[in-house]
Amino acid sequence: MQRHTGAVVPLSALYTKDCPLCGDFPALKDFADFCEMAGITLIQLLPVNDSGTQSSPYSGLSAFALHPMYIRISALPEFEEALKNDKAFASAYKSFTKESKYSRRFSYNDVVEKKYKILHLMYNYIEKVASGKVKTSNKIDENAKKKVSPVEKVPSLLIKYAKINPWVTEYAVFKNLKDINNQASWKQWDEMFCTMTRDQIALRWQNKALRSSHNFYVWLQLRAEEQFEQSAEYLRKKGIVLKGDIPILMNEDSVDCWTYPEYFRQEWRAGSPPDGENPLGQNWGFPTYDWDKLAEDDYKWWKDRVKSSAKFYDAFRIDHVLGFFRIWASKESETTAYLGHTIPFCTFSRKTLNEAGFTDDRIKWLSQPHIPTSLIENITWNHDEATSFLQSVCDRINNEELWTFKKEIDSDSKIYGAKFCDDEGKNQAVRNALAEKWRDRSLIEIENNKFIKVYTYQNSTAWTTLSGEEREKLSKIFSDNDEKENKLWKKQSLANLDAIVNATDMIACAEDLGANLPCLHEVLDKLDILSLKVIRWCRCWEKESQPFIPLKDYPEKSVTTTSVHDSSTLRQWWNQEKSSVQKFLELQEDAGKPESNSAFTPEIAEYVLNKSAECNSALFINPLQDYLYLDHALYLENENDERINVPGSVNDFNWTYRIPVSVEDLCKNTALIEKIKAVAAKHNGTCEQ
Repeated sequence: MQRHTGAVVPLSALYTKDCPLCGDFPALKDFADFCEMAGITLIQLLPVNDSGTQSSPYSGLSAFALHPMYIRISALPEFEEALKNDKAFASAYKSFTKESKYSRRFSYNDVVEKKYKILHLMYNYIEKVASGKVKTSNKIDENAKKKVSPVEKVPSLLIKYAKINPWVTEYAVFKNLKDINNQASWKQWDEMFCTMTRDQIALRWQNKALRSSHNFYVWLQLRAEEQFEQSAEYLRKKGIVLKGDIPILMNEDSVDCWTYPEYFRQEWRAGSPPDGENPLGQNWGFPTYDWDKLAEDDYKWWKDRVKSSAKFYDAFRIDHVLGFFRIWASKESETTAYLGHTIPFCTFSRKTLNEAGFTDDRIKWLSQPHIPTSLIENITWNHDEATSFLQSVCDRINNEELWTFKKEIDSDSKIYGAKFCDDEGKNQAVRNALAEKWRDRSLIEIENNKFIKVYTYQNSTAWTTLSGEEREKLSKIFSDNDEKENKLWKKQSLANLDAIVNATDMIACAEDLGANLPCLHEVLDKLDILSLKVIRWCRCWEKESQPFIPLKDYPEKSVTTTSVHDSSTLRQWWNQEKSSVQKFLELQEDAGKPESNSAFTPEIAEYVLNKSAECNSALFINPLQDYLYLDHALYLENENDERINVPGSVNDFNWTYRIPVSVEDLCKNTALIEKIKAVAAKHNGTCEQ
C-alpha cells in the first residue's frame, strides 16, 4: 500500500485570518498549503455533520447534512451583492466580523447562533430579490444581455439540488419543525408531527406557506457542500488524501431516527460494558440499529451515507467498528449499562442449566437479586420501617428476611422513581442501595426460560456462593455460548461491512479500539479494512510485564497514531502517564533515548514522533497538537487545555479546541515545517540514511 503521513484535526480548530471565530471549509485550503510544505500527504477531519445543539460531532442530527457553522459567509456567491444592497445584512455582518475574535476555545452555541442569524439575513435578501421586492444591481455585458446575478440563480439551484439530494427535503422539514418547537426533541412534538410518515413529510415539504423556511435549509446545504467540495478538490490537486470520519450511531433526536424509525431500535441504548474506568459501563444514549431491516433494504441508507461522504473524502474512518459485529446495548429505561448485553446474542436454555445440575431454585438465585432486610435496616435503623420500604418494591421469600423484586420492577429507573418516605435523604440512600442490588446477579433471563450471562457475573453475590464444581459447569456453558456468538458476530459483520466498504472506492479504516473478538482481524483483513494502532495501548497485555508491541511488527494494513481525540495528548501522556512512558522507552534500543522522568520538551516530542514513524503501518496519522509540540512557543501554559475531548463528560470545554496560532503563521514557521517533514520522510521511507 502507498504510505502516507497525516494529521488529524477538528475542522473547527483551524484558525486563519479569514476564520478567527471557528474553523470553516475554506480554511482547509490554507491548512493544505501548510501540510504540503511539511510533507504531510493526508488530512483527517473529525465529523463535520450537523449536530444541532450538541457540540460533539459524534452526536449527529443528520447522517447527510453538513454543519452550517463551517460555512464561510464572505465566500458565498451572494455575499457581495447582499452586502451592497441589504442594509440589515450589511450592518449585522459588520458587527459579526468586529466581534469575531480568536480565542483558544470557542463557544459552540455562540458561533452557531451568530452564524445562523447572519445566514438568515442573507437568505432574506435572496428571497426579496426572488419575489421582485428588491432589484439587483446587474451590469450589462458586451452583448447588451442582462447578467444573471448569483442571487437570481438561487431558486433554480435549490430545485435542482433537492432533486439530486432527496434527503435534504426531509432534513429541511425536520429543521423547520425543530425551529417551531424551540429545538425540542421530536419525541416531545405534537403527536401528529412526531409520528409523520415519509409521505406526510413529503406533503409538508410541498406546503407553499413553508417554502421559504424549508428552502433556507436547502440553501445552507447547497452552499456548504460547494465550499467543502472546492476545498476537497484543492487537496486532490495537491496530492493530499482527505480522510473523513463516519460516526456509527445517530442521536435519537435526529432527522434519520425520525424519518426512518424502522432502521432504529429505540428500546435499546448503545454503549460499552463495565471496565476499570467505567465500573457501571457506558450508556451513550443513542439507539441501536435494526440490522435485519437494513439488510432487507440492501443497506440503502448506509450505502447512501457512505456515497454522500465520497463526494469529499478519499478515505474514511469507521467509528466503533465493533458495533458492526455486535453492539453493547442496555434497555432505554436503565440508567447504566451494567446489565446490558450484546446485540445480536445467543442464549442458553433453562433445560441446559437443569441438565448441568442447576435446579429452578438455584437458577432463581443466579438470575434474580436477593435482598436481605438488613440491607435497608442498616439505613433506617428500624426493622419495621425497612420492611415497609421493601414491601413497596419487593416480594418476601416465604417468612425469611430475604426479598426479590416485584415483576413490575423491570429496570433501575423504577427503583429511582420510588418514594419510600418523606425524608428525601433517606429515600435516596434506599434507592441507591436497592439499585446496586438490582445489578447483583449472575444471569439475565432475557426471554422466557432463555438466559445470558451478566458481563461481570464473577462480581455477583450468587457467583461467590457457588461450589467449584458449579462454577466449572457454568463456565463451560458460558464458553460454549461465547463460541456460538463469535460465529454469529462474524456472519453479521461480513454482511454489514461488505455492503458499506464496497459502496465506494474510499479507503476504509476501522476504529477497533478495545477489540477482543476472535473474528475481528479475520474480517478486517478479508475486507481490506485498516485497523487502528494507538501506540501507547499496543502492548502484549497477556504477558506479565505487558511490554509494548514493536512498531515494526504492526500490520501494513493499519493506521498508527500517537494519540486520539478521546485520549490525552502526547504531552499529557509523557507528563502524566509515566509507567506507560517507561514501557515505551524500554522498547527502544538506542543509547540516546530520554529519561522517562524528564519534563516534556520539543526534543522529546521529536524523539517520540520519529520513533513512532518507524511503524510498519501504511498510514501514520497524528493529531495536529502532537506535531505542534515540536515548537515550544506553541505550548499552552496548561497542557490540559490542548485536549479535544474528555469522554464521559458533557461541558463547554469539549470539542471547542483551537490551534494556538493561525495557519498562515504555521506556514512561516520553517523550523517546525522541517521537523515535521523529517518525521514524514522517516515514515515514508524517503529520509536520508
